[in-house]
Amino acid sequence: MARMTTTWLTPEERFGWWHDMTASTLIPTAMGSDRAADFEATARVLNLGDVQVSDMTYPTLTVTRTPRLIRHSDPGFVHLSLTLSGNMGLSQFRSHTLLGSGDLAVYSSSEPFDGWAGPEGTAPVRQLLLHLPRAALPPAARQVDDVAATRIPGGGGFAALLAQFLTHVANNPHQFGPQDAARLSTTLIDLLSHTIAQRLDTVAALPPESRERSLLLRVQAFVRRHLHEPGLTPDAVAAAHHISTRSLHRLFQRHGLTVASWIRDQRLERCRRDLADPRLAARPIHAIAAGWGFPRPGDFTRAFRGAYGLPPREYRHRSYRESGPYLSMARTSGRPPAPRAES
Repeated sequence: MARMTTTWLTPEERFGWWHDMTASTLIPTAMGSDRAADFEATARVLNLGDVQVSDMTYPTLTVTRTPRLIRHSDPGFVHLSLTLSGNMGLSQFRSHTLLGSGDLAVYSSSEPFDGWAGPEGTAPVRQLLLHLPRAALPPAARQVDDVAATRIPGGGGFAALLAQFLTHVANNPHQFGPQDAARLSTTLIDLLSHTIAQRLDTVAALPPESRERSLLLRVQAFVRRHLHEPGLTPDAVAAAHHISTRSLHRLFQRHGLTVASWIRDQRLERCRRDLADPRLAARPIHAIAAGWGFPRPGDFTRAFRGAYGLPPREYRHRSYRESGPYLSMARTSGRPPAPRAES
């Protein structure tokens, strides 16, 4: 992910540089800001082939995509905006919407639009932008104009999955390498397609492979939310998604997975994180294991050793030793340590 910032420029150069940078990495727009005299902003851009993810923070800003700019250059992009902090407004096709934290909206580069953004409190605006060619979407999701500049709440349905996945990618770019670009791109296109199609009530018209991938993502998100529940079984997962247990097994098998082993691996990973967390140093290992669905200590020890090569007690001690006295103090005091300065 490429990172760009205005802080290396003189205050009078910053706004012009930001305008030119967004024109080259996104699309040309006319911009304005009451902070143009000293515009502090950052952008991180992740290119995934056809799909691009941009993570931007900035102060107040207005943007206009004019007919003249469209005639000069129109790549035929679809844009999805996710507001993480601040307030935003968007107008296109005589539709106007206000957006707050957690809201999504789509719009097209091929038609004029107006947008504005401003902070709420002292924190700057933070916005995630996903953009891709309209042609990359399946036909059932290409009617973006019908939902352009309408508020899509990010709290439910496919919009929630899209918001969560997009935020995870933006916050953790180091977890993905060049070999992951195609898979990330496919997943983002699928989730965006389903978000649009759900708004248009055309989900059934999406390609079967796209519906299957989105179902797998929904199932996996459900499992992660319910890992602590003892009754999380393949039967329970299938019932929650109104499919048969046999269909659930086939869904995972087609992606090289099994339901039970995937659930177990997710639970083991949560246990591993808790064992390495100094704030949980006073919590017994068996309590951590039971909290993530391993009621029998012996079964948990064997499973943990098989996954990580060490028994849980030794893994916990080694995690503390590798982190030095900082974590040892937290362990003996039972209190979370004070933050360390990063060098």
